Amino acid sequence: MALILIRGENNSKILNAIADIERHAKLNIKTKPKAIDSKIADSIVESILKSPLRSKSKVATAFFVEEDITLSIMQVKTIHPPAHVIVVSDEYEEYSRLEGALGDSDNLSGYYFSKAKTTELKDYKKDFKTHSRN
Repeated sequence: MALILIRGENNSKILNAIADIERHAKLNIKTKPKAIDSKIADSIVESILKSPLRSKSKVATAFFVEEDITLSIMQVKTIHPPAHVIVVSDEYEEYSRLEGALGDSDNLSGYYFSKAKTTELKDYKKDFKTHSRN
């Protein structure tokens, strides 16, 4: 299970980044994204990167995905979301700080889990016959 932190300019970009993670990176979100104070998110990222940020964020969120850390990093590298996405490894001391902040936070407004994809084929002819008028 990996912990993902997203920071961005506005809520819309955060939501689009989450959608990119679900659709294009094909990561399965395990917990509802929580709104994180942007100053805390910025300080965590600065600490992990060990350099000052070029721009400060206005909105931030964090959540867990089902996949492991290595796979999550590899999948996030394949997408180009409109917000800054960081996979926080449990090797960093900031991991426990961010995990603690998640417990005190509210759910991110505007986010809804994507529909579950079924592997089963739908037989539309069967449904059509039962609903046809005779």
